[in-house]
Amino acid sequence: MSLSSAALAQRPNTPPIYLDNQSSTPLDPRVLEAMLPYFTEQFGNPHSESHVYGHNAMAAIEAARGEVARLIGADPREIVFTSGATESNNLALKGAAHFARAHPVGDKVRDHLIAMTTEHKCVLESAAALEREGFAVSYLPVEPSGLVSPDRLAAAITDRTLLVSVMAAHNEIGVIQPLDEIGALCRSRGVLFHTDAAQAAGKIPLDVEAMKIDLMSISGHKIYGPKGVGALYVRRRPRVRLLPLIDGGGQERGLRSGTLPTPLCVGLGRAAELARAEMGEEAPRVQQLRDRLYAHLRRRIPDLQVNGELEHRLPGNLNFSVPGITASALIEACQSVAMSTGSACTSASVEPSYVLRALGLPDDRANASIRLGLGRFTTATEVDFAAEAIAAAVSRLRQAGGAFGAG
Repeated sequence: MSLSSAALAQRPNTPPIYLDNQSSTPLDPRVLEAMLPYFTEQFGNPHSESHVYGHNAMAAIEAARGEVARLIGADPREIVFTSGATESNNLALKGAAHFARAHPVGDKVRDHLIAMTTEHKCVLESAAALEREGFAVSYLPVEPSGLVSPDRLAAAITDRTLLVSVMAAHNEIGVIQPLDEIGALCRSRGVLFHTDAAQAAGKIPLDVEAMKIDLMSISGHKIYGPKGVGALYVRRRPRVRLLPLIDGGGQERGLRSGTLPTPLCVGLGRAAELARAEMGEEAPRVQQLRDRLYAHLRRRIPDLQVNGELEHRLPGNLNFSVPGITASALIEACQSVAMSTGSACTSASVEPSYVLRALGLPDDRANASIRLGLGRFTTATEVDFAAEAIAAAVSRLRQAGGAFGAG
């Protein structure tokens, strides 16, 4: 497979190929269709109990709650709607820590949390905020593959440990953690297990019972649902207790006050329903496209380096570096493909990805990392075009002298 320069030039006025599905997925038209009535005809406040408009809205929300629960093998009563995974992660960590401090059990002190150094910023910042309140936090390194070492985790758990937080599938390098092994370890030590599953939910099978997960964060716009809505799974048996972050009318069983956004909740529910029904066919199809993309890139760029474990990875994720070429330069040189970098760019500098640094990669390689995220609507034609466009951009950069455009 190869595209000529003429073929590459035939997209001057078309949108770039979208390969950033781990940042956000497009809204599935079927999800939009389910949401629309709740912006128009069914506009009632779901917490208004005195008329049919409120009843209809609440019925739709409860149906959506059931779909989210079914996606992860939970009871609907264990699903708390939030504004997204960031809020869910904050509520999980801070809510558990604050409850443990406010309700000590005898003389047992539970004031220690464990998180991986590669967690999402909202988990790391929540942990840092708890440190400022006097809680102890251990930040564990991961293996060069990006995977957690169960032995290292077991050694870090003490009698004071309250909670362990491990991302189910990584937002940057896509590696999938051994959740069942981690869950069994935490349960055996009497420690809460929280997982940020924003990237994993709907893409790989998850079962909170089998994996002994106590708290799980979910995001709507990562599974072809709307932005602005997510969920937190909170185990009922054995019961997990949290203090709320938001005070108000006591909605969501007192854990998250505020009027629920009916259209968004309905959209998350429909997205969860579609993911559960179609995951078995979608995941292998997306992985075949990812492997096709990787194979072509390797043919054209033999020294391309994959970051993180390739085997235990989300079907649509490919994170790689090209020696001698910064990610910002490659993105600038390949405007026909929408892709992302793990670096945080500012007008003056580029900070190498803290995730790739945590894998032990040198700054030059971390600064060269590109994340490609394939998804439900990615086609083979788009993959072939993107592979050729990226390879051609690398060739142009090398002929021009390499890694310009570093900021």
